Amino acid sequence: MARLLFKLRHVEADEFDEVTTALDQAGVDWYQTSAGLLGFSAPALWLRDAADYERARAVIALSQQQRAERLRQARREQAPETFTGQLRRAPLQVLGGLLLIVLIIGLVLGLPWLLWR
Repeated sequence: MARLLFKLRHVEADEFDEVTTALDQAGVDWYQTSAGLLGFSAPALWLRDAADYERARAVIALSQQQRAERLRQARREQAPETFTGQLRRAPLQVLGGLLLIVLIIGLVLGLPWLLWR
C-alpha cells in the first residue's frame, strides 16, 4: 500500500532534485503526484511499499541535513555589503541617491511652509 513520504508544496526545484536523487541512489521505489489542474491536490512523493518508509525517511533526513549545512556555509561565506563598500563600488549612484533623499525630505518639510503664505 502506498504511503505519503514527502510533501512538495513550496519545495524548490533543486531541493526536489536532491531528494529524488538520494531516494534513487538508496533504491527506494517512489512516485510523484502533482497538484492537479486547479492546484487543489497535494503534490507529494509517495512510497509504493510502506515497508520502506523508515529507510526512506532516514535518506530524506540525511539529505535535508546536508542541504541545510551547505546553505548555512554558503550564507556564512557571503558577507553583506556595507555602505562604504557600496560607496567605493558605485559612488555616483550612492551620492545621487543621497541627494534625492535630501531633496525629498526638503520638499516634504519645506512645501507646507511655501504653501502656507
